[in-house]
Amino acid sequence: MSSVGLSSSSLASLLGSTTTPSNSIDLSSLLEVATGSSSEGINVTAAVNAAVTAAEAPEQQWQAQQTALQAQENDLTTVNGQVTTLEKDLTSLNSLTGAFASLSTTSSNSSIATATATSGTAAGSHVVNVSNLATTASWYSTTAVASSSTGLSAGSFTLQVGSGSATQINVASGETLDQLVSAINGQSLGVTASVVNDASGSRLSIVSNSSGSANNITITSTSPQFTQAAQGKNASLTVDGIPISSATNTVTGAVPGMTINLNGAAPGTDVTLSATANTSAITSAINQFVSDYNTVIGSVNTEYTYSPNSSTSGPLEGDSTLGLLQNALLGAGSYSASNNGAISTLGSLGISMNNDGTLTVDSATLNSAVQNNFSAVQNFFEGSSLNGFSSALNTQLQGLTDAADGAFTVDLSSMKNTYNGLQSQITDFQENYITPLQTRLTAEYNSAEIALQTLNTTKQEINAELGNNNNNSSGN
Repeated sequence: MSSVGLSSSSLASLLGSTTTPSNSIDLSSLLEVATGSSSEGINVTAAVNAAVTAAEAPEQQWQAQQTALQAQENDLTTVNGQVTTLEKDLTSLNSLTGAFASLSTTSSNSSIATATATSGTAAGSHVVNVSNLATTASWYSTTAVASSSTGLSAGSFTLQVGSGSATQINVASGETLDQLVSAINGQSLGVTASVVNDASGSRLSIVSNSSGSANNITITSTSPQFTQAAQGKNASLTVDGIPISSATNTVTGAVPGMTINLNGAAPGTDVTLSATANTSAITSAINQFVSDYNTVIGSVNTEYTYSPNSSTSGPLEGDSTLGLLQNALLGAGSYSASNNGAISTLGSLGISMNNDGTLTVDSATLNSAVQNNFSAVQNFFEGSSLNGFSSALNTQLQGLTDAADGAFTVDLSSMKNTYNGLQSQITDFQENYITPLQTRLTAEYNSAEIALQTLNTTKQEINAELGNNNNNSSGN
C-alpha cells in the first residue's frame, strides 16, 4: 500500500490561499511547518512580536533622537548652572556691598574695646576712651530664709522700672520664695526674679532685663527689707573726642556702619579702632571667581573633546550656544582696563590663561596687588561706575542665562519642544499603526494556528481513505 501525503498546493487550498497581503501571514512559512517541519503549530506570540518589532523601526529612530536630545539638555542645564554660579562671583566683585566693601577691624586694646564693621563702612581709624561701662540694676532681699521652700511672713512691696508704673507685689503668709519668683516673673515687669542661695540661706534676687539708667529699678517696702546691689547706669565714653552715652555696652551709630563693643572701663586710656579693607576676603573672592571660571571652561572643553572609544565628542559639540559661551570666556583674557596704572589686565593680577582656556593664579602676585595697590585692583573689577571687568564679562554671560530670552533658555526650550514633538509622534504611531497591526496579526496568526491544528487529522483521514482504496484494489 502506498501512502499519499498532502502537497503544499493542497494545504494552501485548504487554508484558502497561497498568498497574503504584505502585512498578513507568510503562508509559505506556515506550509513549510505543516508539511516538513518537525515542530508542531505556530508560536503566535513570538511571530507577532517579531513582526511588530520590525514595524517599530521608525519609532526606534525617534527614540534614539530623544536620547540624544536628553543628553544635550542635561549637559546644557549643567553648564547653565555653572555659568550662573560664575555670574554670582562677578556680581560680588562688582557691588558696593560685595567683596571689595568687606572690612576687617583691629583694636589697640581689645580688653577695653573692639569693633566690627558692615560692608560699605568707610575705612579709617577712630579713638575711643571708655570712662565707665553700662550696668544693670539689681536688688536682693536683705534677710535670708532657710530655703526657697520656707514659708514667708505676709507683706508687700512696690517695684518700678525706670519711669514706668509702680507695681505692688503682695506676699501671702506661708508663700515660699519659689512661689514669689513665679508670681513676679509672670507679670512681665521688665525684670527677672530668682532665688540666690549661699551659706546664710536663700534670698530673693530681682535684676533688670536691660542695662542703662532708663532701666534702673526702684523698690519700696514697709515689710520685706531689700538692698540695692547695683544701680542701672549708661556707659560713658568718647569717640574721637565726642562724648557718647550708651544704655548698653554695644555702641552703634557713633560711627556709621561700625559697632563698638565695650569690654572694660579705663578712664584716660585711648583705644584705636581701625577699619581696613579685608584683603583676605577679597583674594578669596577673586580665587573663587577663577575656580568657578575653570569649572565652566572645563565643561566646554569636555563637549569638544573627541573620544576614540565612541568616535564622538560631547552631546553639545555642534551647539551654537556653547560656542557663544566659549567666545565670552576666552575673551576675558584680552580685557584691558584703561588708565588704571599697573593693574590693567588679569595678567597684572597674577592670573594667566592657559592653552586650554583655564586660568592659573600666582598667589604671591595677587596678594601683593591687593595689599599694595588696592584701589587699582578694585577699579579693575568695578571700574569707575561699576563698569569694569566684572560688568563686561557678566553682561555677556547674562545674555546666555537670562530666564526670559537668554541663549541657554531659548536653546533648552527648543530641545524640550523637539523632544515633546517626537514623543507625540511616537504616541500617535503606537496608537494609530502599531496597536492595530498587533491586533490584526494576532487574529490572523491565531486563525492560521487553528487551521494547522486540523491538518493532521484531515491528512490521516485522507490517507486512510486512499489506503482503503488501495487495499480493495489489491484484493480483487
